[in-house]
Amino acid sequence: MNRRHHAISLQQATQESPTLHRLMELTRESSARLQAIEPLIPPMLRPALQAGPIEGSCWCLLVRSTAAAAKIRQLLPAFQAHLRSKGWEVHSIRLKVQGRG
Repeated sequence: MNRRHHAISLQQATQESPTLHRLMELTRESSARLQAIEPLIPPMLRPALQAGPIEGSCWCLLVRSTAAAAKIRQLLPAFQAHLRSKGWEVHSIRLKVQGRG
């Protein structure tokens, strides 16, 4: 058996795989949510946040440190209200602290 592997673009792969296509949609939506709440995030905390996974009506934000997470936690109700006003169904936002490594 002599198999040849041909490289395909990410766009082609997502078109051919419904699972990968859905994953790309969720990634884009998560990034769009983070962009939507960016004006509500204090400028010094913006670099500490990354968009995380979406699981139903729960969205996860990845945070670099416990100190940043404590400050962001206070803003979660405002984030949720803002996202709902933009049409996203977000009933909860979970924070996950990412270790440096």
